[in-house]
Amino acid sequence: MLQYAPILAILPVVLALPAPTPAPTPVAIAHPMVTPRASLTDRTPTKVQERDIIDSITGLGDYIGSLVGSFPSYVASGVPQFFQDLPTGTAVQSSLSLSDNDLDALPTQVLNIPSYANWTTQGWNLRFRGNVFKQPNISTEKLNDLANIFLIGTDIDSLQPSEQDQARNLTAEIFVVQQGDRNVSFNIEPASSQGVDGTNTGSNAETPGGGSQDITLVGETTAQGDYDQFLLLANVSGPGGYLKPGNETLRPQRLNVYANGTLTGNATSYLVPSTGYTIISDIDDILRVTKIYDPKEGLLNSFARAFTPWMNMPEIYANWSQSIPDFHFHYLTTTPEQVTRNYMDFIYKTYPGGSFDTRPLNFSDISATLSIRKYLLTKVFETFPTRKFILVADTSNSDVMKDYPLMASTFKNQVACIFLRNTSATDSSDKFPYDTSGFEGLDNSTYMFFNVPDDLKGLDIMNGQCVNNTIKQDVTFSTQGLPFGLSKKSAAASLSIWSSVGLVTLGSAVFGLLV
Repeated sequence: MLQYAPILAILPVVLALPAPTPAPTPVAIAHPMVTPRASLTDRTPTKVQERDIIDSITGLGDYIGSLVGSFPSYVASGVPQFFQDLPTGTAVQSSLSLSDNDLDALPTQVLNIPSYANWTTQGWNLRFRGNVFKQPNISTEKLNDLANIFLIGTDIDSLQPSEQDQARNLTAEIFVVQQGDRNVSFNIEPASSQGVDGTNTGSNAETPGGGSQDITLVGETTAQGDYDQFLLLANVSGPGGYLKPGNETLRPQRLNVYANGTLTGNATSYLVPSTGYTIISDIDDILRVTKIYDPKEGLLNSFARAFTPWMNMPEIYANWSQSIPDFHFHYLTTTPEQVTRNYMDFIYKTYPGGSFDTRPLNFSDISATLSIRKYLLTKVFETFPTRKFILVADTSNSDVMKDYPLMASTFKNQVACIFLRNTSATDSSDKFPYDTSGFEGLDNSTYMFFNVPDDLKGLDIMNGQCVNNTIKQDVTFSTQGLPFGLSKKSAAASLSIWSSVGLVTLGSAVFGLLV
């Protein structure tokens, strides 16, 4: 921050004039330390970590296996089979017969993910997170062929025109060529709004008075085009003042972050004060209708159909935003980054503005996939050690069922409430049990399993009310959730869909095309 000291002119003193008042001396205040730059080269778990990950799901896997004979990886990771093992880089270039000269002629684009900043002893510390890539020009005919790889059990010609367009757009987002070893720079400006901000569904974030500046990232992108690092912002002045210090305001401040050299790398990031409440929310089957546990429906909802809010959940989030002045919204999905543009567009048109987290390309094998949510959650908790957190998700992902209570026990006194939609109790197409053993030992007044959004109405979160006493809580601290008297036979019949539609072979089908 620029500081201006009074200049004392050495002139004859006129006794009739009072002496100038000296400027007050700034008082240093302790803040969290600057978050170190992320390492993207050492994210794959060690053999010991892999064994711990596998051991953590063995019990549930064995249980489901005894019922239905198989344990799809999407149950553990929350990532649908059709969004695993996506092609990247040179595999895409080869499959499209794209020469190096053709690739060089394409414009460079940036997927810039809306992020967050914390307040430190040196000022605001902003996280920059995203991917640099080039998007080939693919004919409609070729996009149809590629889309049909993912549309197992149906054909793009059988979809409605709007669904065909979405399937082609998503396919084009998948078949991009990531750009490694690139320098990335940004222009930062105050943001007046983001998505529905400013409406009755928007966030309570505010526009800072200054902060416009250019920033260049340290080093280059990874081999797969990713970047992820924290950098300090200069508190430069603007027409309305400066960036407010993080210990002097309760409301998050919005900044537009533009990637230089491209029109595609725009995002809105948030300066998050030292204290207050942060909601970390999953998206699939909690904010939108996905049915990740129902292969046919999950594929169409994710790949072709327009994203649809789950019941009146936008109303709940809008009410929280309006009633809790220091609320910061953070949306976390383990969906691969290539397919998250639709997620971000949906969120910012439907829910309060906020920061975002997604699965980087660096996580590629299944053991790493199963640890992604924990990695992303831990980063947020460590970045904001004096904030309280509200965790929201559903019971269909075993990583949520493990990692949410783990955060509550690891970061004691930081988790205010955990809210989990019980999909097994409300959707007969969810045939998988869930494991509540991780909640044993936690204060049962700090978490609630709910059925519909209205169950969350009227809760006084700021005063510690996390449970609606009219909603029955049946937590056995074990594996539970086989709904409606489901038998081994009916569960097996449900899982046979995976074989009949061929989703279990999708990864090999995609790469078979690319060879």
